[in-house]
Amino acid sequence: MTVAAITDDYSGERLDQVENFHGNQVVYVGWDRHLMFCSPIAFATPPATLFATLLDEMLPGAYAQHPEFKEVNWAEAIWHLNGEAFTPDRNKTLEEQGIDHKSILRITTPGLDGIKGSGT
Repeated sequence: MTVAAITDDYSGERLDQVENFHGNQVVYVGWDRHLMFCSPIAFATPPATLFATLLDEMLPGAYAQHPEFKEVNWAEAIWHLNGEAFTPDRNKTLEEQGIDHKSILRITTPGLDGIKGSGT
């Protein structure tokens, strides 16, 4: 997101640069039609993290409290990476798949539309 300063002479250091995350990168993951989580969840993870680790260990820790999470069929999940259609490979790292600092992954889970179809 581009931000405009209110003065022409503003200068400042960006503190969210990847260099400030001690070898990690921030990756955002949002689950569409499940607004019990109002925004994507941020994960700080090494670029060498396997996608399987994100899927099997990190996402359950973030989303398991949603009653539909246990019903997700990951084989049918529809993914987007930074607004583009994306087909993840479980056996490749985030970095190998172009998932870098401040990337946004969106998940759509066909047939699951939030609590009682409400989008929450």
